[in-house]
Amino acid sequence: MRLEWTDIEMGKRRFSGLELTLMVMFALMSVVAIILLVLFFTGEPGALKDETTEAFVPQCPTIPDAERVDCFPDAGASKLQCVKRGCCWSPLDERNVPWCFFSTNHGYTVESVEQSNPYKMKAQLKRMASPSLFGADIHELSFHAEMQSNNRLHFKIYDAQRQRFEVPHEHISSLTSDPSSPISNTLEMTHKPFGLIVRRKENKKVLFDTTMAPLVFADQYLQISARLPSHNIYGLGEHVHQKYLHDTKWKTWPIFTRDAFPNGGTHNLYGHYPFFLCLEDESGKSFGVFLMNSNAMDVTLQPAPAVTYRTIGGVLDFYILFGDTPEQVVQEFLELVGRPVIPPYWSLGFQLSRWDYGSLSEVKNTVERNRAVSLPYDIQYTDIDYMEDKKDFTYDKVKFSELPQFADYLHAKGQRYILILDPAIAISKRVGNLPYESYDRGTEKNAWITTSDGKTPLVGEVWPGATVFPDYTSQSCIDWWVDEYVRFSKDIKHDALWIDMNEVASFKKGSNEGCLDNNLNYPPYTPKILDEVMYSKTLCMDAKQAWGNHYDVHSLYGYSMVLATEKALQSVFGGNRTLMLTRSSFPGVGKYSGHWLGDNGANWNDIKWAIPGMLEFGLFGIPYIGADICGFFDDSGEELCRRWMQVGAFYPFSRNHNAQGYKPQDPAAFGADSTLLRTSIHYLRIRYTLLPYLYTLFYKAHTTGETVVRPVLHEFYSDSASWKVDQQFLWGKYLLITPVLHPGVDTVDAYIPDAVWYDYDTMERVADRGTYVKMHLPADKLGLHIRGGAILPTQRPDVTTTYSRRHPMGLIVALDDNSQAAGELFWDDGDSRETVKTGNYIHYKYNVVYGVLTMQVVHNGYKDPDALKLENITVLGVPQPPISVSVTHVGSGLPENSTSTVPTANIQYDRAKQVMFLKDLSLALGEIYLVKWELETAGNQRFDCHPEEDADEAKCRARGCIWELSSIEGAPWCFYPKDYGYTVTTVENVDSGMTVDITRNRKYRSSGRPGSPDIDNLRVKIWYHSSDMLQFKIWDPSAERYEVPVPLSLPPTPETDESKRLYKVEVTSNPFGIQVIRKSTGTKIWDSSVPGFTFSDMFIQVSTRLSSEYVYGFGETEHPTYKHNLNYHTWGMFSKDQPPGYKMNCYGVHPFYMGLESTADAHGVLLLNSNAMDVSFQPTPALTYRTIGGILDFFMVLGPTPEMVVQEYTALIGRPVLPAYWSLGFQLCRYGYANDTEIADLYKDMRAAGIPYDVQYGDIDYMERQLDFVLNPEFDGLPALVDKMRGEGMRFIFILDPAISGNETAYPAFDRGKENDVFIKWPQNLGDGIVWGKVWPDYPNVTVDDSLDWDTQIELYRAYAAFPDFFRNETALWWKKEIQDFYSKMKFDGIWIDMNEPASFVHGTVGGNCLGNPLLENPPYMPPLESKHLGLNHKTLCMNSEQILNNGKKVRHYDVHNIYGWSHTEPTYNALLSVTGKRGIVVTRSTYPSSGKWAGHWLGDNFSSWDQLYKSIIGMMEFSLFGISYTGADICGFFNAAEYEMCLRWMQLGAFYPYSRNHNGKGNKRQDPVAWDHTFSNASRDVLNIRYSLLPYLYTLMYEAHAKGSTVVRPLLHEFVNDKTTWDIYKQFLWGPALLITPALDRGARSVDGYVPNTRWYDFHTAKDVGVRGRMVTMPAPLEHINLHIRGGYILPWQRPENTTYYSRKNPLGLIVALGDSGTATGSFFWDDGEGIDTVETKEYLLTSFTAQPNNLTSEVIHNMLGPADRLTLGEVRVWGAGSVRITEVTLTDTTGVEQQLNANHNVDTQELIIDATPKSVYVDQKFTIRWKTSI
Repeated sequence: MRLEWTDIEMGKRRFSGLELTLMVMFALMSVVAIILLVLFFTGEPGALKDETTEAFVPQCPTIPDAERVDCFPDAGASKLQCVKRGCCWSPLDERNVPWCFFSTNHGYTVESVEQSNPYKMKAQLKRMASPSLFGADIHELSFHAEMQSNNRLHFKIYDAQRQRFEVPHEHISSLTSDPSSPISNTLEMTHKPFGLIVRRKENKKVLFDTTMAPLVFADQYLQISARLPSHNIYGLGEHVHQKYLHDTKWKTWPIFTRDAFPNGGTHNLYGHYPFFLCLEDESGKSFGVFLMNSNAMDVTLQPAPAVTYRTIGGVLDFYILFGDTPEQVVQEFLELVGRPVIPPYWSLGFQLSRWDYGSLSEVKNTVERNRAVSLPYDIQYTDIDYMEDKKDFTYDKVKFSELPQFADYLHAKGQRYILILDPAIAISKRVGNLPYESYDRGTEKNAWITTSDGKTPLVGEVWPGATVFPDYTSQSCIDWWVDEYVRFSKDIKHDALWIDMNEVASFKKGSNEGCLDNNLNYPPYTPKILDEVMYSKTLCMDAKQAWGNHYDVHSLYGYSMVLATEKALQSVFGGNRTLMLTRSSFPGVGKYSGHWLGDNGANWNDIKWAIPGMLEFGLFGIPYIGADICGFFDDSGEELCRRWMQVGAFYPFSRNHNAQGYKPQDPAAFGADSTLLRTSIHYLRIRYTLLPYLYTLFYKAHTTGETVVRPVLHEFYSDSASWKVDQQFLWGKYLLITPVLHPGVDTVDAYIPDAVWYDYDTMERVADRGTYVKMHLPADKLGLHIRGGAILPTQRPDVTTTYSRRHPMGLIVALDDNSQAAGELFWDDGDSRETVKTGNYIHYKYNVVYGVLTMQVVHNGYKDPDALKLENITVLGVPQPPISVSVTHVGSGLPENSTSTVPTANIQYDRAKQVMFLKDLSLALGEIYLVKWELETAGNQRFDCHPEEDADEAKCRARGCIWELSSIEGAPWCFYPKDYGYTVTTVENVDSGMTVDITRNRKYRSSGRPGSPDIDNLRVKIWYHSSDMLQFKIWDPSAERYEVPVPLSLPPTPETDESKRLYKVEVTSNPFGIQVIRKSTGTKIWDSSVPGFTFSDMFIQVSTRLSSEYVYGFGETEHPTYKHNLNYHTWGMFSKDQPPGYKMNCYGVHPFYMGLESTADAHGVLLLNSNAMDVSFQPTPALTYRTIGGILDFFMVLGPTPEMVVQEYTALIGRPVLPAYWSLGFQLCRYGYANDTEIADLYKDMRAAGIPYDVQYGDIDYMERQLDFVLNPEFDGLPALVDKMRGEGMRFIFILDPAISGNETAYPAFDRGKENDVFIKWPQNLGDGIVWGKVWPDYPNVTVDDSLDWDTQIELYRAYAAFPDFFRNETALWWKKEIQDFYSKMKFDGIWIDMNEPASFVHGTVGGNCLGNPLLENPPYMPPLESKHLGLNHKTLCMNSEQILNNGKKVRHYDVHNIYGWSHTEPTYNALLSVTGKRGIVVTRSTYPSSGKWAGHWLGDNFSSWDQLYKSIIGMMEFSLFGISYTGADICGFFNAAEYEMCLRWMQLGAFYPYSRNHNGKGNKRQDPVAWDHTFSNASRDVLNIRYSLLPYLYTLMYEAHAKGSTVVRPLLHEFVNDKTTWDIYKQFLWGPALLITPALDRGARSVDGYVPNTRWYDFHTAKDVGVRGRMVTMPAPLEHINLHIRGGYILPWQRPENTTYYSRKNPLGLIVALGDSGTATGSFFWDDGEGIDTVETKEYLLTSFTAQPNNLTSEVIHNMLGPADRLTLGEVRVWGAGSVRITEVTLTDTTGVEQQLNANHNVDTQELIIDATPKSVYVDQKFTIRWKTSI
């Protein structure tokens, strides 16, 4: 039944048709109105009504024109239209500047903020009432930000109510966050209006500030602007940028993939890259901004400088990437989007292509004519003309009938074949009306993009005519594509695939049917894209794909095709790598594909513009990049093509390609005798020679994200001239390419960066640097320069890589200013997939240091089938001819390394060019070698014959030496002849060593120092003490000379088995020298076969070449760096009361150094000589010892690791003492306490402040008139105070100086000393009286007038003082007696001995008249000592004073002065133990090797200055080498008043000194922690609480030092010696292997640059993995913060801190379990009673080990004889890196097997698992296992 409206009755009335129509319309309008109201109030779908009420009044800011942000980016701006948008109208006389710009009351406000953890931030935004630009504004937005890593900030702004399109990036979606820095350090949000300020966290510099303009977020118009810190902007694409550096003068760049010609306009091209890099300034600090949005967009750069993004869909999904250099930003970006693939080796060869050869015969003609001229040439292409009617997966069976065999034809000559496929698939039949099966199968699988109905395939037109378009976002399409490619590959063999037209391109606008009129095809705003029609030359925007509307995914078409093609290639090529080349791209494409710069033209513009294009694709992560050489369109002239072939030889993707209808432009087409062909072959042969280097660069790109083609500014960013260089480029760091890019010229303005450069062709060093030069480049030349410092791997070239890969390899070494160089080689089979992942490769690291080339294999997982050899090495910049060259094969399989001398015939030297050629070396690939060359004498090879001042030619020649001026600063002008020294007369070899007699070469005069006659005949003895230690001693066999009486621990039997020794020793005859060679590497670690060896009575000199410039040690002197500067520096050593200062010899003497070899092996050398001496370094590298007495007695330990060097050294001199546990607590002292009340008040205040504090000191002010063992009446209450403090868990240490007053009437210490004859006297023949000095003790009954000058006070008030001779047994007994008597008056726990250099306030003796030989006070040679002009007796005793060794032998103070402090230490330590019955601690100022057996050491009377902070780290690390573990500096400084910030920073640093004492001098204000304010005391308390919590770890380290000789304060290089960055680090240090301390050391610093070695590290304060390794990191350092990091893989014991260790020792033992990369960790724990004597020797201790696996922790008791009172229970266990899957169950199984549940808290954000075992009372001296389980 049909119902007519006219039949409807309403009641009894019939309505007219019009009435009914109106009623229906009303009803419909009502329904629509209700729906709109509902949508408005519910927020669905999120669109607002346009708020254009007249009430809106724009608030127009007064801002510079450069900061205006355009409110009318579309056409038609006028005042009326501008006001309608609520914006500000202000016309100017400049059209580029917006006349209509945003008011400040547009945008959004922040309604709420949520921060679930420190690394994330969320907010809800609401639109401010304002007119709309284009309608459909989103009312409510969500904001999400996250600090994803230390260098990556992610933030996203999106619709709060409705899901919008977001890019489905396959790599980014796989990333996980690993933050370490709170987001608040980087991101600040303003609320009204909403804005974001992104800062660099280390310096708070604003990088990206969106507060300059409002956020606009409509359905199809999203806009955000940001102010930038500089105009140095690079990137954005794909366009043709005529300059690499962007122009910020109102330039707008559209981004939307498009098939267009790259002809230099501002239009959009093939790829979509909303990424730019901004270089902030000359520091190199840079950042990158990536907007992950694939919709069409504009990006405008304006001169504020600022950037504005306008995109017409999706969301605002930003990533901000921070780097310290531009290169690091690229690395961060590629970590985000995916690092590039390593292309197959053959794809780095030269390539030929053209569109429309016409037939396969013409292709072959091209191949043959280029083969005929021996052009290096690997790859031939065919373009679409090979196809049947341009249809994919077909071939023309007429013109290309033999195509199935073509690949074999190429392969036969080592060449490859690449063909093209386009995405568009024809819908027409094949020739003969046959079915086009590829189309049919695709239709069957629904593989095509559809029209807006979602069903009908969209039909457009491309090369084959009417076509459909595969939807690569659909799985069914991907399956179809893979299947078709597999089928086709069976018909046409080929090697790789080129995909084109994938923007996606269509020759019809939208489709053959046109496009519908809707908001997708005609959006409210169209960006400034080419033609300004969205579907121009592509598909309708409302077409449907699996990922969404084509409107959203258009720019992802090429990306999706690449992903699908990668699957196809894998299916066809399997384990072979193959190659993909795509025209359209998106960030992340480089992970699979290369790219070319599109369809350029044969013109001079396009050759120029190709370089910025390549550089940009380096930024974008596609290093396999190049332009069509000679141009695609138009005929290429000879000059243009010649110049293009030159530069194109250095494109990573090097292909000559031209278009249909143009004349051939392959090199051979220009004629066999053409200049073009000759220069092409020349530079292609260079390319092929350098392919190993280029291939290695691709490996670095793949593994680290480094660029291959590199902008000059990436390497020379500190030079602003480099910022604009874009007509030159680099290969990696080292090869500079300077092409000719203009017609008719042979001279270019070339920039030569500030480095050493060598011309590749001539090998000559370039004179210019850091400047522009006129570079002459005639028709056949291109500028090609190697940077000094480079080692480039090479291979002899051939016509294809197939052949060249079989040829011998070589190296080009280009030395830098320091005659050093470095490089790498990556080598695999060149073709297999994932060789890096599988390990099937060889990786070499090369370096040259001081004439030694180390060829170190760091990975060897590949054996080349051709058994490749390295034949030739070319070294550029060799200043003198080589005397000899040797090659050492390391690990050759022989008992020792094989060293051979390179025959002279194989060595060539070009003196004019300073180039050395080494030929026919035949070094096997994969083996380790050292190549060493020795040169003719240069300035830095001279050994100083006149180290005294005032050398002149007459004095020089009088010594038989050579006088010759030198331009090298510091090089001696007076130097020894080559044969100056001694010659060997006899040699006796035995299994345990050798004995050598030597005689002075008498053809030279005496050494020229009157009073020091030469000794003509010497004996040398060498002992092979052990596998890792030897000794060589040189002395006068005819006369007894002084030898150091310090006993050493030598092995009872020598190592007579030569195969077990790490070293071999050789002796050279003329001049005599000893060479010690490390057998494993062939490195000479000692080589004294140099001229200048001198042995006279009072002057002995010996020099040695060093194995490298890395030398550490020698002391005690303040060194400004830990590694010695070898540029002609001399350091004197003579113990002296001298505050630390540059080149001031200080308190102790340590003639020991550790040397690092270039192979990262280490050795140590001790000269056992206690006379005054100096050591001189020179850059040879070499070292010269000069000493003024004794003999030469050297001990060498071979490591081979730095830590083993110290262990072996301390095994020789004695292991460090194990200090009492309480001595690891914090300690307070000052010189200048007025009375005991001051100490009592200090103690009370410290306790009130809750600051941990274990030890109080008394300096000399506790003494009556500074008399040892006599209490000052002002301190009468001190004994009782000490008793009280000790009763409350404290300890007390008092000071003793050695000097004893002789002016007292009743002074037992002096009286008994005199009675026992303990004081130093004159020799009997000179009077036998006491040698009197003056020190601190005052005369009795005097009042000291402090206003008098120092010397007058000494004369008037200081008593005569006698100095005990501590060598004597009688003295030790007397000393113990005095200490015992004092202990009966006042208790103490440790002794501090000072002034024991020994120091005196008069010079030599009272009256200054030193008896005896005056040469002893002023010897013939005076080392460069402080106040050396005043003699050796300055501030000490006369050198002729007599001392008596404990064997009764009499010695001169001249010989034993340096070991006075050493002799003082053992009697003090023994007395302390005997008197107190406890271990205690002795702290001594003067030290010598083996002092650490009995005492610790502080670094002396330092100054309150900032530099002393970092220098204290150097000092502690040096004393770690010297075997003294218990060290530290006076916190806050001794001299001068401390400053607040400095003292606070020093408290933080000092909390990690093993010996942690705050101590200052008399007359300065207090500097203890409670002397400042609450902030200071609280910060001190907090950092000391950290120290106290870690004392169990520190004590365990002290035990390991005592038992094994390990270091406690440890340089980073000891743990990471293979990382050479650590070799120079001295402002950070480790506690043992696992705690990294990075203090702030500079005034005002709120961040600190610290190195994070290459392993996992956890932030101590947050327990989070920092996610950074192997690089410098800027760490935040607020005033109250010190950066501490725990190393993954280690377990650290800890306890809850208390005010003293007495109480903290009673707390349960906790563990920090820091899991390593493998989820495992290990650690140990030592425990005893903390103060028992010799508990290690008596075995009264506990030693346990801990092992963690990914889900359990197990303890193992190694030794347990712990007393019951000292047992500990297990407390809190903190497992770091426990994972993000929640752990739900934790159990403990004790030694009986009983399992107990434990309480645990797992923070899945920080991945810290906290397990509390306290309630279970499990003893740690019993075995236990803790297990944890996850919910999965």
